Amino acid sequence: MAFALFLFYLMFLAYMLFLSPAFGRNAAVVREYNLIPLKTIKNYIQYREYVNSQTLFINIFGNILAFVPMGFFIPIIFRNKRHLMEVFFFSSIISLGVEFLQYRFVVGSFDVDDILLNTAGGILGYILFLMIYRSYRKIRNKNRSKK
Repeated sequence: MAFALFLFYLMFLAYMLFLSPAFGRNAAVVREYNLIPLKTIKNYIQYREYVNSQTLFINIFGNILAFVPMGFFIPIIFRNKRHLMEVFFFSSIISLGVEFLQYRFVVGSFDVDDILLNTAGGILGYILFLMIYRSYRKIRNKNRSKK
């Protein structure tokens, strides 16, 4: 069940990141990139009165939220990947791949800030997994001790 949900999530993520016109995934004419960490985020904050709030939300919180399921599912699907650094690495590598493909196929820009935000989302998903998993184990152990 978890694997099927993970595959559905990956298909949805691929659609949003590469095909969805609602997220500006129309073929661009020029390849754009940002290699300076926090530059785009700083610009959004600095010029927030000139930026559409929906654009700001999608670009900052959307990049975080998009990878929360990644960090949640990695330790469930890959039981040997239950450490923070493994989830950090996996989320970073997938995000780097996404940014490279968006740049390569001109359906988005390569932005190091997106990698940072996506990775933060993966870590938040991992923290959510840990909270739920630990609560589940505590309840399960409590029920076992009652028997």
